[in-house]
Amino acid sequence: MVAASPYRPEFEAALRLLARISAGMDAVGFRPPVLVGGAAVEIYTRGAVNTGDFDLSCGRQDVLEDLMQQHGFVRPSGPGKATRGWVHPDLRLGFEVVSDVLLDGLADREMVQVVELAPDGAIAVIAPEDIIADRMGQYASGSAPEMLGQARALFALCEGLDLSYMERRIREETGGSHGIQDLEDQARGSDA
Repeated sequence: MVAASPYRPEFEAALRLLARISAGMDAVGFRPPVLVGGAAVEIYTRGAVNTGDFDLSCGRQDVLEDLMQQHGFVRPSGPGKATRGWVHPDLRLGFEVVSDVLLDGLADREMVQVVELAPDGAIAVIAPEDIIADRMGQYASGSAPEMLGQARALFALCEGLDLSYMERRIREETGGSHGIQDLEDQARGSDA
C-alpha cells in the first residue's frame, strides 16, 4: 500500500512539475533551481504551513524560464496582474525567480537538500537551517513578526539540524541580535 502524501494535491503537483523542469535543466548542463521561501517551509513542516507560491533561486533564469514555458507556464498580463512570476493554468500556485545566488551567497550550497519525487525526478531545497535563519532575519527586521512562528515550527519539526551552522546563519541574518536560544525559548514555554 502506498502511503498518502502529507501535501495538498496542488502543492504536490507543483513539486512534481518542478522536478521535471529541474531534470530538464540538468539535461542541458545547468544547475537546477533551489526551492526557497514558503514552499520550502511547507515541505519541511509536511504541510503544516501552507504557501501560495514557489520562490526559486537560479543562476540561469533564462534557461529556467524557457523550460517553464515548455511545460505550460505563462506570465500573467493585464491590469492588476503581477508580471514578475509565472503561473501554470493547472496550478493555483505561482512561480518566481527571487535570486540568482542562494541567500546572497551566505548559504552553504553543500547544505542544500535533494528531495526525490519518483518518477518525475528530484528537486533541490534550501537547507532547513538556512530557511530558519532566513525566517529569523525577516522577524528581526520587524517587517514580518509572523516569521518567528515559522522558524520555531521548523526548528521543532526538523531533525538532525546542524546547530553550529544554524547559530552562525541566524546571527548573520539578524545582525547578531538573535540565535538558537530564541527558538528554544518556545520549547520551554517562554515568549522570548
